[in-house]
Amino acid sequence: MLCKMIARGLCLVALVAAASTTAVVHDAQSKAYTFPEGFLLGVATASYQVEGAWNEDGKGVNIWDTQTHNKSYLIADHSTGDVACDSYHKYKEDVQLMKEMGVDFYRFSFSWSRILPNGHVNVINQAGIDFYNNLINELLANGIQPLATIYHWDLPQPLQDLGGWPNPIIADYYEDYARVLFTNFGDRIKYWITFNEPSVFTNGYEDASGHAPSIGAAGFGRYLASHTLIKSHARAYHLYDDEFRATQQGKVGITLNIGWCEPLENSTEYEEACERQQQFEMGLYANPIFTDEGDYPAVVKERVAAISKAQGFTSSRLPTFTQEEIEYIRGTHDFFGLNHYSTYLGSPFDDSGNPPAFYKDMGTSTTQDPSWPGSASSWLAVVPWGFRKQIASIAQRYNNPPLIVTENGFSDHGELNDNGRIDYLTSYLTEMLKAINEDGCNVFGYTAWSFMDNFEWNSGYTERFGMYYVDFDDPERPRTIKDSANVYAEIIKTRQIPERFRK
Repeated sequence: MLCKMIARGLCLVALVAAASTTAVVHDAQSKAYTFPEGFLLGVATASYQVEGAWNEDGKGVNIWDTQTHNKSYLIADHSTGDVACDSYHKYKEDVQLMKEMGVDFYRFSFSWSRILPNGHVNVINQAGIDFYNNLINELLANGIQPLATIYHWDLPQPLQDLGGWPNPIIADYYEDYARVLFTNFGDRIKYWITFNEPSVFTNGYEDASGHAPSIGAAGFGRYLASHTLIKSHARAYHLYDDEFRATQQGKVGITLNIGWCEPLENSTEYEEACERQQQFEMGLYANPIFTDEGDYPAVVKERVAAISKAQGFTSSRLPTFTQEEIEYIRGTHDFFGLNHYSTYLGSPFDDSGNPPAFYKDMGTSTTQDPSWPGSASSWLAVVPWGFRKQIASIAQRYNNPPLIVTENGFSDHGELNDNGRIDYLTSYLTEMLKAINEDGCNVFGYTAWSFMDNFEWNSGYTERFGMYYVDFDDPERPRTIKDSANVYAEIIKTRQIPERFRK
């Protein structure tokens, strides 16, 4: 009997120890899928894509109004953003939907033309000021923090008529515009993004069939536009630092987009090709702002100079910063905004002949593995592990800055049972948490793109990124919740990835 009692006791001890070990393992697993304390979870849209009211209440014309009205052949379904989601009139309804979702913040952008109809500060449209004041106050009244983008692609047409972003004088007008925003809204907005995705909208000066203004100045336009916007970003940052930070206590950053580049083959040549992709598409903007040395990346300067010379030019097609400008620009950040959607396989590409082109300068060709799950967008494959690699790469390159994911999302054709979006969302968030918990990356927030279906630039309404379905055939533009919105609401409420989506 005594032996049986001892055996039973040992068995009980073993069971307790096993249960304790299981609990520790389970706790560790739970932590791996749990968001850090204070982590921010939100949703995003952009002014032209959702507001509509394109010519109401004193708003001026911008380059996307011009693109959709005059070059409708560039839009997949020949549509416009004239009405879009009609958020100009339905913003209160939208805020209530966000409140139901439980988001911490809403990332939106100001329409430059709605506030300054001719692009210049001499005419300020009070109706535009009122609209954004109403939106911001409605958000705050419902416990949602506003996160604002100063420029999300919709340059006033009068400024484009002066040459647009390749014209250096636009930096002066941008600073004037930023001052109006800081003055009118900075008491309530604590996170400012100066520019959204420079590499995308500057391509509008590289490709005649691309985004507005669709000017085919290949080999020149993108560099000239980028040079102006980098200086504009620094102007806005210093303006905030000098005149507003002490009283408003906000933060200013920039949002850059980049897809991870994985070498197609395991060789130095292919690794260098992917490194060029990162430097030409992200480093072109990040290096001047986020590195200690500042200026454009060495590989970008060297390649553009060498190829320009081989093409018969007397100087590089890439403009140069003065030493004073380099010092003025570097360090102009409080956080790094990252837009990331997909991953690519990179290969070397060699063509330095005329005519000049950005892609020739970069010397990298990209493709995607056909086995990767796709989406409604030809360029968007689902590759979660690339997200983690990209975040870790940014941390390594730029001294692990505070980083907020300002866009990440999946396109389909508007299905309410959007399981593809749910798989994308949960798998990408899981990889982001690995970057935080295992790689030590300083990520403090995540923004799902997008809150609702909207005008998707040159794709019109043929691709849907929203967590709410919008019926663009109905004049009332009703919103209908999708399954992904419910899953995201659950993630926000529990602050973790639901167990059924853990892999």
